Amino acid sequence: MVQVRVQGLAVVAQESAPVVLLREESGSRRWLAITIGAPEAQELAAAQEHVVSARPGTVELIIEVLAALGQRVERVEITQLLDSIFHADLVLSGGERVSARPSDAIAIGLRTQAPLEVAEAVLDEAAVDVTVAAGDETALDAAADLEEPAEAAEDEIRRFRDLLDDVSPEDFRDPDA
Repeated sequence: MVQVRVQGLAVVAQESAPVVLLREESGSRRWLAITIGAPEAQELAAAQEHVVSARPGTVELIIEVLAALGQRVERVEITQLLDSIFHADLVLSGGERVSARPSDAIAIGLRTQAPLEVAEAVLDEAAVDVTVAAGDETALDAAADLEEPAEAAEDEIRRFRDLLDDVSPEDFRDPDA
């Protein structure tokens, strides 16, 4: 498994669904774009920004039920890509694994601050190498190392969204397919 982090959310093209953007923490620093629904994108954005609602939503309810059962989420794993559908597991403190949609699993992981990992085979099959204009990659990496991660993440997300202005959905397809 390869550790990744949520870089943000984006809409690649006006008529496309949102994608959650994951990036390898180290190594080749590949990007993985997972298409999600609009409600799931809203939940992920709220989780990423630590928004707390007056009443618990589904993600918070799941976390509370797990806690009531004496469990916590140890990590989130994106385990496979079958028929163009990503699959994920919540790995619990008791060793149990619970299958989940990646969008839900990532939102739960963000809320619980659990590590997020992707199977190497999934990255090999679906990750993309984003070519960044000269100098921008250094800026992206420097932003990730800042002491204030929330500001660094926002800045990095803004830069990446700027890069997405010139990207089309075909750029995320396998060139050998």
